[in-house]
Amino acid sequence: MSNIRLFFSDKLSADMIGKLDRSQSHYLAKVMRIKEKQVFTLFNKDGEWEAKILSISKNIVEFKVTNRLRQKENTKELWLAFSPIKSNYQNFMIQKATELGVTRFFPIIFDRSVVRSINIDRIKKIIIEASEQSNRLNVPTIKETQDLKNFLNSNIMDLIFTDLNSKNKKIEKSKFTNNPTCIIIGPEGDFSESERKQILSFKGVQAFKINENILRSETAVISAISIVNYVID
Repeated sequence: MSNIRLFFSDKLSADMIGKLDRSQSHYLAKVMRIKEKQVFTLFNKDGEWEAKILSISKNIVEFKVTNRLRQKENTKELWLAFSPIKSNYQNFMIQKATELGVTRFFPIIFDRSVVRSINIDRIKKIIIEASEQSNRLNVPTIKETQDLKNFLNSNIMDLIFTDLNSKNKKIEKSKFTNNPTCIIIGPEGDFSESERKQILSFKGVQAFKINENILRSETAVISAISIVNYVID
């Protein structure tokens, strides 16, 4: 079986015949040089399937699903609320957070956010590529940018607050519920005092200090996700 994995958003089933979009067809035919009758894999949140190339015509790949390789995953909901940062660092952050199991991204415009917009379409492509590479089935989603108040008022979650001012250096597993777990990472200029108060008043929040040093946003994200994954596994 080939190690080529592609995300396929439509429903997959045994013996179905379908076509890849132009971008994925170009990737298989021109970049990977895959030929008719060769196999690759398609996946989405419902599972992973082996598929065989039936034809390559007019830059479009037609395939047939042959057999199911994996069932759908029962994945814990792990969210990340973050401040937009410069694109190169942000792309890296999104990629690594996807590899580490984040299921939903929430870009938040904080009082001290320097970057105040985000290219959602570009981020979606990075998420899909990271999901393909990391062997996961469920592809994370990303929400539109919003402010902190709207985010806190619109979601029920166990909130993990990475607070530089906290004296607490541990997360208590006993405080987690069946709600999604969300890590919130502030902007490079840190949270404002007003934002700290809003977050600390959120029901079910746990504040902790990741490190004595001041971390870059992307470093803080990777560290916090790793810690949370260790605690809740």
